[in-house]
This record gives sequence, structure tokens and C-alpha cells, in this order.
Amino acid sequence: MLDAFSRAVVTADAKTAAIGTAELASLKEFIAEGNKRLDAVNFIASNASCIVSDAVAGMICENQGLINAGGNCYPNRRMAACLRDGEIILRYVTYALLAGDASVLNDRCLNGLKETYIALGVPTASAGRAVAIMKAASVAFVNNTASQRKMTVTAGDCSSLASECAGYFDAVISAIS
Repeated sequence: MLDAFSRAVVTADAKTAAIGTAELASLKEFIAEGNKRLDAVNFIASNASCIVSDAVAGMICENQGLINAGGNCYPNRRMAACLRDGEIILRYVTYALLAGDASVLNDRCLNGLKETYIALGVPTASAGRAVAIMKAASVAFVNNTASQRKMTVTAGDCSSLASECAGYFDAVISAIS
């Protein structure tokens, strides 16, 4: 896993050059936005069970066949596996958000995920829909617009951080689809 600092060093090393002015400015920005990043990760992690359970419930509401006999969320052990997978995906998205780098998400979570779901007979469209619902909820937490879940936040605009978070979820959806 690379964080923003490691990525800057690896990139400069690959070019056999010193870290340049643009890279230093980017790292300064990363540091300046650090408290917002920590708040965003804390908001998502503190509400992970709600985010995941709401996403799975939303997915099931849109596809009632998932909870019928033979569906992918029937019986309870399959539902538990679905919730577990959602929590794992959300955890890796928060790791990527904290590090400011998607490599941990790509290497540890997305690599082979679609093939695993296909082998297990998990409908990838439903899994992608659950991730999209988690994305909407997480972005609302980052922007502190989640209804009835307001938290004290570091002052400032979090739109770029919300966009970064959304991008990680989009990568998950793309990997599953």
C-alpha cells in the first residue's frame, strides 16, 4: 500500500529525479486537508454498520427475489455473508481514503472480486447496486449532509474529498460489473 508520500517518492524514483515543486505542493495540500480526511474516515467507520445494512436493505427492496428460497440472501448465512462483504468493501474504501491512494483497495479487495462473485453465483448487478447505495451514504457523511447524523467537522469545503471517496466506490462498482 502506498500513501501520498510513498507514491511521490516512488514516482520520482521511477523518473530518476528529485521530488519536484508540483509534487511538494500536492503533499502540502494533502497535509493541510489531513483533519478533513481523518474526519471523513471517522464518519464512515463510525457509521459502517448502518451504511452497509441500509445498502443491503435497499438492494433487497429493489430485488425481492434475493430473500426468497434460493435467492442469494436466503437463508440467514447468505445474508450474513452479504453484510460481511459489504463491510469489507467499505473498510477498504476507508483505507484508500485515509491513504489518499487506491492501491490497497485494488490489491487487497478488488483483485479477483468479480471472479469470486461469479464463481459463488452472486448476482453482480445486485452487488453493484449495494455498493452504489453505500457510495451515496458515504459521500453524504463526507459532506456532512447525512440526515440525522450530523457530526462536528473540521471547517472547510469537502467536495474534493467527497469526489475522491466517490471515485473509490466507482472503482469497486467497475470491478464488480
